[in-house]
Amino acid sequence: MTIILFIVALLGIAYGIVGMIINSASASKKAAYTSSGSRGNAPELVFLPAVKVILSLSAVLFAIMLFFSLFVVKIDGPKVGVLSTPSGVSEEPLHTGWHIIAPWNNVHTLDKTVWVYTFSQSKKDGNRPDEDAIWAPTKEGFKLGYDVSITWRIDANQAPWIYQNISGDLNNDTSRYRWIEDNIVRSDTKSAMTSITKNYDVISAYSTKRDEIQKTVFDILNKEMKKRRLILEAVNIREVHYNKDFETAINNKKLAEQEALRLVDVTRQKNELLTQAKIDKDIAIQQAEGEAKALQIKGESINKNPKVIELNLIEKWDGKLPETLINGGNNGQSLLLNLAK
Repeated sequence: MTIILFIVALLGIAYGIVGMIINSASASKKAAYTSSGSRGNAPELVFLPAVKVILSLSAVLFAIMLFFSLFVVKIDGPKVGVLSTPSGVSEEPLHTGWHIIAPWNNVHTLDKTVWVYTFSQSKKDGNRPDEDAIWAPTKEGFKLGYDVSITWRIDANQAPWIYQNISGDLNNDTSRYRWIEDNIVRSDTKSAMTSITKNYDVISAYSTKRDEIQKTVFDILNKEMKKRRLILEAVNIREVHYNKDFETAINNKKLAEQEALRLVDVTRQKNELLTQAKIDKDIAIQQAEGEAKALQIKGESINKNPKVIELNLIEKWDGKLPETLINGGNNGQSLLLNLAK
């Protein structure tokens, strides 16, 4: 847009200058023809319209554009500016908007948007063309590979410090961010992952404690990046990879868990049987005690009243005479008599 306005201003000035020359020549011809008494053929006269107005407006526009090009710097939304003066770098950043800057000063812009660095086992997903997962050891010594994405950005208010203290090509701000990712984000993330996963067993590090590991990595990495005036937005563990040794460990772990569950089930069944046996025993004891108590009561009743036996026999007699009778003799021998004959 600025270039277009410059071109328009220059064309307007050129039109004004040429128009003034043409109009001045035509006015001279007209004056000469008039002073000669209008004798002879009338000269051809060309007068361009609005020459002075266009020249004035174009001159004003050119002056404004020249002022903006020399003294005004625009900082776009995704950027933050750093002012470099003959005496050094200003500590105050230039945020989004228009800023009046002396022509002997320079303004360098840094990207303040979010950047994402990804470690990945896949050659297509990561920031590097080769396999780049973070392989970190667990408590047992097994190594797990982690695909991790680190989301970060610079602290816009600390842009002057970053500009002065973090290496980069002055003509290519992207190189500064690549340096940050290679020497800060990458190295600190690998160090944090290695120091954390060694505190977890292989099963936990692979599955149940992934969120906890992710949060701890964020806390450690966040402290380190703050020292460099960088802001950590997020740490995301995207995938976990394992080797054959880990697969063997998982299978052994599952077998052990299944055996433990089986033993628990067997123990439960035995406990149930033991409980039922105890209940049956208590019931038998209670029944025996009840029967003994009943016999005791019956015996005491008979001793107190012998006629109870005769009464009991009468109650149980069905009204029929017995067919046999046992008669005991004096010599201790018994005689069986058949009464039915």
